[in-house]
Amino acid sequence: MSRSIDDQYLNRYFKGLTIVQLFLGYVFLISGLLVNLIQFLSACFIWPFNRALYRKINYHLATIIWSQLTFVYQWWSNSDIVVYIKPDDLEKLCQENSLWLGNHRYEVDWLLGWVVTQRLGLAGGSKILGKQSLRALPIIGWCWYFTESIFLRRVWSTDKSVLERDIQQLVQDYPKNYNFTLFLSCEGTRYTEEKRLESMKIAREKGLPELQHHILPRTKGFVLIIKGLHKHITAVYDMTVAFQTPKQPELSNLLIGHQCQAEAFIRRIPIAEVPYDDEKKAAEFIHKLFQEKDKTFDYFVQHGTFDGAGNPKAVNLKRKKQDLIIELACLLLIGLPSIYLSIKFLLFASIFTQIIFFIIGIAGIVGIRLMIKTASRPKLPLNSTKEE
Repeated sequence: MSRSIDDQYLNRYFKGLTIVQLFLGYVFLISGLLVNLIQFLSACFIWPFNRALYRKINYHLATIIWSQLTFVYQWWSNSDIVVYIKPDDLEKLCQENSLWLGNHRYEVDWLLGWVVTQRLGLAGGSKILGKQSLRALPIIGWCWYFTESIFLRRVWSTDKSVLERDIQQLVQDYPKNYNFTLFLSCEGTRYTEEKRLESMKIAREKGLPELQHHILPRTKGFVLIIKGLHKHITAVYDMTVAFQTPKQPELSNLLIGHQCQAEAFIRRIPIAEVPYDDEKKAAEFIHKLFQEKDKTFDYFVQHGTFDGAGNPKAVNLKRKKQDLIIELACLLLIGLPSIYLSIKFLLFASIFTQIIFFIIGIAGIVGIRLMIKTASRPKLPLNSTKEE
């Protein structure tokens, strides 16, 4: 028993070392920028002539970047997620374009969406609806941009036309057998009790049932999205995630190897059951969905699991080795040659140059962490609550 504890301590100590963090961050930075460069070249020379080919190429390029992030969750920290979904729904999910509606309660719940799509083989086609500033982020934001995620300014008068244009562009000439998943958080911001109470004032004014675990959903963006996508997707997926341990996971803990245990409750809603041509009915649909989502999350709060909430556990949705293989390939192709060159450089460099080298390296780690934390902030601010 004591030996096991010692091994865990040494494992976390190793993963928390600055030099180890520096090495992983460096590999992610170089591989990510190389992928971004190829994406840029494909946008210049392939997109104007063959959009289907461009999307196929970027599907696989995006997988390289997203897999390095899911690697951190699934392999580096040895964290897991148990998914509760009906077998028929799971089978359909792997074969269709879809809109995913999630809750936004945790710092790393965005990462769980990637983990699930990675296990399904759909990570390359994942897209978000995000605030415009995110597309300026190197690597992650640029990858979102090149894979046709949609970015908004939070000003509905201009966002409406952007949504209409980008949705129409997304569905034109999309290649067969390459499915996309568009992530949408109708809450628009990460949950806090203060934000929930503020939004419930509006719920009472509108005569809507109060939510105990969610912020009142914003409906305008959903209404416009479903109107543009209803002919091109076959279902909407309601995904509710929760963490068993720790209760409030942080990205910094994952990076130093702390394990997390999460669960997701996913239900499929056929597109035929989603109103798209009546704004009032579409808004009522999303409010009803969040009332049901609130009950589902309350079940988790009461029982500590989604087991028994209505869906069976997906026994075949285990972690796959794809992201591990991609990470190892990046470490071998970029990391090892860089170690050799760095050692050679440091042996012959002056002390002043060595100090500058380490300062730049540490700054790189801080920069990458800030970049990922920024990407994990509220992605889907469709419009202010007042505009609803």
